[in-house]
Amino acid sequence: MPRALTIEDDTVTAGEIVAELTRRGLAVDWTTNGRDGYERARDGAYDVITLDRMLPELDGLSVVTRLRESGVQTPVLMISALSDVDERVRGLRAGGDDYLTKPFSPDEMAARVEVLLRRPGGGPRETALRVADLEIDLIARVARRGGVELELLPTEFRLLEFLVRQSGQILTRTMIFEAVWGYHFDPGTNVIEVHIGRLRRKIDTPGSVALIRTVRGSGYVLEAH
Repeated sequence: MPRALTIEDDTVTAGEIVAELTRRGLAVDWTTNGRDGYERARDGAYDVITLDRMLPELDGLSVVTRLRESGVQTPVLMISALSDVDERVRGLRAGGDDYLTKPFSPDEMAARVEVLLRRPGGGPRETALRVADLEIDLIARVARRGGVELELLPTEFRLLEFLVRQSGQILTRTMIFEAVWGYHFDPGTNVIEVHIGRLRRKIDTPGSVALIRTVRGSGYVLEAH
C-alpha cells in the first residue's frame, strides 16, 4: 500500500485530501505544520507528499527546499491558493514535482498524485505535454498550437490537459466528466459536448489537422494523425 503524507493546516482541505487518497488505496498521514511535516518526510519513508504552500512554523517552499537539500526525492504535489505563474515557477524550482491551485477537484488532486506515484524516482520533472504541434506548458498553464497561444478558460485548459495526458486513448463521457469536473456524472447533461465543441473551435482551426475525434457510441480521443 503506497504511503502518503499530507502537510496541510486547513482541516477542511486536509479532510478532503485524506478521504480521497484513502479511497484510492493509499495509507495517509496528516500533519498541520511545516516543521513537523519536514521532520516526518525527511526519512524518505513516504511514496508521495501533498504540501500546502502557506503553513505555520515552516512554509511549503522551505519544506520542499530542505527536503531536496537533504537528498529526499519523494515526489511532492504542492497545493496553494497562490495561482499566479511566478508562484508556480517558484514552487517547481524549489523542488516541487507538480503544483495544484485551490480550490481544486479531489479527483484531479488524486489523479496528479497517481501520476507522481508512477513516475520513476529521481527523474526529470515533467514541465510540458506535446501531441503533434500542440504543446501544453504545465508551469505557465498555457497551451499553444503551431506556436500560437490558445485563449482557454480554466475548465477548457483542464479538459485539454486531460485529453493530452490520455492521448490515443478513447475516453468516455463519464471518464472525462469525473476527471475534469470532479463529481458524479449526470448522463442528462450536455456540458461535455459544449466544452469539447468550444475546445475544437480553438485548437482544430480551419486548415489544421484535427486532433480531437469523436468515437461514435464511445466518447472522444485526442491523437496525432
